[in-house]
Amino acid sequence: MARSHADEDPSKSRPRRRGVLGGAAALGGLLLASGPARAQPVKVRLGTATPGGGFPVYGAAFVEGVRRFDPALEIEAINTKGSTENVPLLEAGTLDIALVQGEVVHAALQGVGRAPADLRVLTAMYPTAGMFVVRADSPYRTVADLKGKPIAWGASGSGLVILGRYAMDGLGLDAAKDFQPIYLERAGDGPAMVLDGRAAALWGGGNGWPGFMTMAKSQAGARFIAPDADEIRRILARHPFLRPVTQAAGSFPGQAAAIPSVGSWSFVLARPGLDETVAYRTVKALHALQQAGNPPPQLVDTTAANTVAVVPGREKLHPGAARFYREIGLLT
Repeated sequence: MARSHADEDPSKSRPRRRGVLGGAAALGGLLLASGPARAQPVKVRLGTATPGGGFPVYGAAFVEGVRRFDPALEIEAINTKGSTENVPLLEAGTLDIALVQGEVVHAALQGVGRAPADLRVLTAMYPTAGMFVVRADSPYRTVADLKGKPIAWGASGSGLVILGRYAMDGLGLDAAKDFQPIYLERAGDGPAMVLDGRAAALWGGGNGWPGFMTMAKSQAGARFIAPDADEIRRILARHPFLRPVTQAAGSFPGQAAAIPSVGSWSFVLARPGLDETVAYRTVKALHALQQAGNPPPQLVDTTAANTVAVVPGREKLHPGAARFYREIGLLT
């Protein structure tokens, strides 16, 4: 089972990185001396999501990680409404690359409720285990306990909202009808609503996810509610494109035990026609970051090996990314 991300993601047992190691910088210099980074600067527009959520945090780490090893690749992170807006913005060419939650990737590439999107995978990001967080003193302990209660599902354009709908549907529940749904203008508004009682719970996911971190670090404390073993089985039986994902113990302050749940991998998608060299340079820089050791926590799962393992069909890889993965022996 893939480990859950230092999210939307991150805090494993490995040490946190505050900057690139001296060795990493040296490796970057070697790469730049002979690689494509010597080309003219290229500007790339990266779509993330609303402030306060995990995507902007990941996007900042992504931009910095690529910049360290290919500074001529100038990536600008742009706040959007999230995954559901990022897909049409990519299709329109308004964005060059964008962060997209796994459920939205599935719907876009498979043509669920729409024509299949002509988008390609640049890299896998991380797996997300969907779950609720409540105050530590909350009386609610199961998904069933939350039925009929006000739930902050997240920002309306977020892929986490889609994951919540699929998870609840797998249990025979309607996220919009069997709960009192709250959709946020900003992802960062959710924790305050739970802490002051306007919402019974906040739905989210991912190791280090900002909403969960805020709750866990609050004076009230936090407790997590995820589907139990039978509920996980029922969800996966109804929606087999989802995966069992476990939130590692210690991902959040006070979270002593691992939490099994359901979720999916998020991906960085590329617009139609994105130059092959740009894609190649991006994944090469990310791989150099991993090889240097001790990557930032948001990027620990953003590896070439994970991408090849979980991409929804090898034909969905961007040709530039596939070329680099062949060069390092992950593809034939």
